[in-house]
Amino acid sequence: MDLVKVYLIQSITSAANNLRLNAQQIEVVGLLRETITKCEDVGAEFLRMKKSTQLSKLAIRLSEIHSFLTLGKVDFIKISEQFREHSRYLLRDLNQFLENVSPQIYKDAFNKINNGDLPAFDVELIDRSNIAGQIMVNNLENQNNEGVSSNIEKQEISLIDFEKKILGPIKSLDEIIKDLASGIINQKELSKYIEMIQDNAALSNQRGFKVLAKMHMILEFGFSDILQGILAVDKTVTEALRACLIVIVAVVKKKEVDISGYLNRAEEFAKKFLNKSIQV
Repeated sequence: MDLVKVYLIQSITSAANNLRLNAQQIEVVGLLRETITKCEDVGAEFLRMKKSTQLSKLAIRLSEIHSFLTLGKVDFIKISEQFREHSRYLLRDLNQFLENVSPQIYKDAFNKINNGDLPAFDVELIDRSNIAGQIMVNNLENQNNEGVSSNIEKQEISLIDFEKKILGPIKSLDEIIKDLASGIINQKELSKYIEMIQDNAALSNQRGFKVLAKMHMILEFGFSDILQGILAVDKTVTEALRACLIVIVAVVKKKEVDISGYLNRAEEFAKKFLNKSIQV
């Protein structure tokens, strides 16, 4: 298990140990720890959890701590004052979470997150600044300690900027893949988007979103090989490239769908056609 997961689990355990929990609440803590242990991409999992009304507030706090850890601001030997502050608020948020979430509610919330039919491929880019502003108002109304508000607001704004940057090129990339399927290769345009994909892969990796980074890297290598004439374009290739886009959109927009089929298709494409096992 990586150090970030270990630290998150230890933080939750430490917070739980400072609360007087009943058997049902202890079970919920166990389910939360199991979720973190088993998930492949912790950052993406917290993004998905924010979609659930029951899980969203705690997911925001855990996502904040996760970002703090993955950005390299934490000394794992000597905990900084800022991280101790995160831990104090985690104690409060975990307490409120356990007062309202039973094991069944927790399981039902994840069933809603993980199940459902895959929607049509759609990237509806909207201005979410007003939505974020309303989140801030609601958070401030529900918090007694005003000191945390500025940190949460910065986190939400940062997340909105990240989403816009990642989702911004998706429609254009989808059009490029359609052109490739029709035998059209615009070398200048393809080169431009390869550079953009590289930047977004690095940004995703920096923010701790390993699945997003991997999908961008597969797109980068695929487009590069096509541009160099190494990879011939056929239906299998274009479907795999489009699978990368679908995974990216689903993860960033927190779609309540099963993307495992698309994820597997993209990874198998990388191994078979690009002769690469993408590691981030």
